[in-house]
Amino acid sequence: MTEPAPRPRRKRMTGKERREQLLDIGRTLFAERGLDGTSVEEIASAAGVSKPVVYEHFGGKEGLYAVVVDREFEKLLSLVTESLISAVHYRSKLEKAALALLEYIEESPDGFRILVRDSHGGTGTGSYASLLSEIAGEVEYILAQEFDRHDYDDKFAPLYAQSLVGMVALTGQWWLDVRKPRREEVAAHIVNLAWNGLSGLEPRPSLDPRRRRKEMERLEKRAEKAAAKAEKAEEKAAAKAERAQRKVRRESDAEPQEG
Repeated sequence: MTEPAPRPRRKRMTGKERREQLLDIGRTLFAERGLDGTSVEEIASAAGVSKPVVYEHFGGKEGLYAVVVDREFEKLLSLVTESLISAVHYRSKLEKAALALLEYIEESPDGFRILVRDSHGGTGTGSYASLLSEIAGEVEYILAQEFDRHDYDDKFAPLYAQSLVGMVALTGQWWLDVRKPRREEVAAHIVNLAWNGLSGLEPRPSLDPRRRRKEMERLEKRAEKAAAKAEKAEEKAAAKAERAQRKVRRESDAEPQEG
């Protein structure tokens, strides 16, 4: 009778691997339940370890939560800051920054859910509010340069920076749950409002400059046709009025003069 083959020994995790495993598990649980709704027991059980292992690596769930928040904070800040720096044209900066936030939300929804929760007192600076403040500082610096170049009063740069960042951030929180339309379309509409204002909205906004140019040409042709049609209608109305006036004059001339 053959003996069953011995089970292969499970490879023991290194300290670094265990730490990353706990961070991944904590990230998922915190996104679903929040800090207060997650226990050390649940984290340890999901990782297949005892509670002391969690305490050994992070000192408790608050320490684990702080590291998760700080990682997501730095990741998103880096993505948005890089997008602002990499583009040259100011519309492109806004497009890339909006798209970077939406890409992060789509690819790291757990991380974003953790960031937008009310941060725990022990997490230091890693909160969504402080993240937006950091991003607004970057945008303010860029806007101040642009305002100076156009002789605008740069003291209003902070106001505009907060407005732009707030608009994108709140839209991102809304889109986290609805996920419609797709992120490129959402970014295009955000930029449409920020760049053109309500009075100059593009009917079909796009992040592709070639499509925007074609759309602009289409609108210009439509406007030219409308203007030509209106001009023709005015000419027709003027001609009709002139004919009516001539008729009145003829009838007046044909009336017999009183002796």
